[in-house]
Amino acid sequence: MDIRERLKKSKRVVIKVGTSTITYHENGRLNLKRIEKMAWVISDLVNQGKDVVLVSSGAIGVGSTRLNFTERPKETRKKQAAAAVGQAVLMQIYQNFFNEYSQTVAQILLTKDDVNIDERRHNVENTFRTLFEMGVVPIVNANDTISTDEIEFSDNDRLSALVAQLTSADLLIILTDIDALYDGDPRVNPDAKRISCVEKITDEIMAMAGSNGSKYSVGGMITKLEAAKMCEENNIDMVVAHGENPTIIDDVIDGLDVGTLFIGKH
Repeated sequence: MDIRERLKKSKRVVIKVGTSTITYHENGRLNLKRIEKMAWVISDLVNQGKDVVLVSSGAIGVGSTRLNFTERPKETRKKQAAAAVGQAVLMQIYQNFFNEYSQTVAQILLTKDDVNIDERRHNVENTFRTLFEMGVVPIVNANDTISTDEIEFSDNDRLSALVAQLTSADLLIILTDIDALYDGDPRVNPDAKRISCVEKITDEIMAMAGSNGSKYSVGGMITKLEAAKMCEENNIDMVVAHGENPTIIDDVIDGLDVGTLFIGKH
């Protein structure tokens, strides 16, 4: 059986969207059409009986544009201010679009302690469990407003893998600005080949990671491979795919050969 066939049986799915997916690169402003389509796709998945978590980056990037910064701030206090402004904007936009499809959403902001301290981790797991029972879509971000150690979640890629673990997800889908892992950088090498499936994260695979993202975001393919390694160790399948058209989420779950599938140990 094609390994992607098992993705059709995914009951609990975590979807991570990066800053580059929900904003326009040139000016850092929100891509409202893309966010609306994503709300439609996710709401339909919930209607099918699936549990869905949305891990959304973008608070600092969106806040930076609202505060008229020309690029992502480097000072911690300005990052925190941008996150405070941007998170409020993001949740308002998400609520408006999900409301169109009668889908209730909830905000969960996490810090490293929420994952590492047993009691807090247990409370977070209970919150997710209760929200799923109620048919609510949790929207997760790192709590950058109070966190001074932003690197702990590495642009939310590792955070999304941690959320997948916390929720015992079957599948993590990371939507980004490149359509897959390649054996070279397709932006500079036209002969670079897409890798459809990765059975194990090796040193050779890690060496294929490219450079960082746009001036409004951090991270890059390296953080996605780190997330894939975490998923591999926790029996969670993961797919990296292009987020330009959110209906690719359906393609992934339907088992189509899109993006790169990183196989979780089963």
